[in-house]
Amino acid sequence: MKLGIVGLPNVGKSTLFNSLTKAGAEAANYPFCTIDPNVGVVAVPDERLQMLGDFSHSKKVTPATVEFVDIAGLVKGASKGEGLGNQFLANIRECDAIVHVVRCFEDPNVIHVDGSIDPRRDIETINLELLFADLEVLDRRIAKTAKSAKSGADKNAKREYDILRKIHDWLEDGRLCISLHFEDEEDEAFKESLDLLTDKPVIYAANVADEDLADDGASNPFVASVREVAKEQNAEVFVVSAEIEQEISELSDEEKKDFFEDLGITKSGLEKLITASYHILGLQSFLTTGEDETRAWTIPIGCKAPQAAGKIHTDFERGFIKAEVINYQTLLDCGSYAAARDKGLVRMEGKDYVVKDGDVILFRFNV
Repeated sequence: MKLGIVGLPNVGKSTLFNSLTKAGAEAANYPFCTIDPNVGVVAVPDERLQMLGDFSHSKKVTPATVEFVDIAGLVKGASKGEGLGNQFLANIRECDAIVHVVRCFEDPNVIHVDGSIDPRRDIETINLELLFADLEVLDRRIAKTAKSAKSGADKNAKREYDILRKIHDWLEDGRLCISLHFEDEEDEAFKESLDLLTDKPVIYAANVADEDLADDGASNPFVASVREVAKEQNAEVFVVSAEIEQEISELSDEEKKDFFEDLGITKSGLEKLITASYHILGLQSFLTTGEDETRAWTIPIGCKAPQAAGKIHTDFERGFIKAEVINYQTLLDCGSYAAARDKGLVRMEGKDYVVKDGDVILFRFNV
């Protein structure tokens, strides 16, 4: 899973990236301090893993990972070359989802590129740049397809042209591509294959002052504005304090626990972001465990057993026979695999089994 972190200059984007990844990207009170995209790989917090690792006396425990890309701050006119211009586009296209950091705090010492705090305006500024960039892509594609479509010689070209025109008209009305759906599965698949920026799922990170964390931003009118936009766009939103996250990143697990209690919170920003990411991308994790390794594997919700096996190795999918499946908590409660088998709690599942989050699986295969 690869997430691109975007936002206007001075909204706390790079500070949040630093705290999530401990990668040390430069953060300063001026625009464009992040000239090149910074990349950091982060372990997905999952308490189930360590419990299973202890259960199996595993030599190593391997979590699932998320790759974060800190993309240079955008300004109005970026799609036309303002600021850092189109440098950001390729980096966003490579991402599975966009984490859009929105400033929801007042601080006279940190300048705002537009001179005031207005989350809806800031969101629209970024979305418009992404939208304009998509329109340029569509214009080129339409020009390339138009001749074949009008001649009628190529029926696929006509269909492609019609879809492109419909998407183009949709964007020209100021609407994001992700909100446009086609009833025909092939048409929808073609839309997705265009890999447009405004077709990517969005998670809004409402960056607040530390005093707004305890009530999850409920009393912050800026956060309320972000939530309204997220609801309109069917996007995810979570409340975070980039500065607090930076402090948390330097603490031990025990110190974090005490710090959370003092702040009146239960989850870090990273945990909130991971939860939102898995939800919006339709992902879940299954687990494998043994003496050598306990590991989490990220798969789409609805994934069947052979495809889950293929996540480990293509041979597992190709030669899939059966999957031994048990829920992780059930396994832990039984105390051992032998006890779980004696109680009939380890199930033998076939090719049509739909894997569930938290399943511990041992695959049987033959190649």
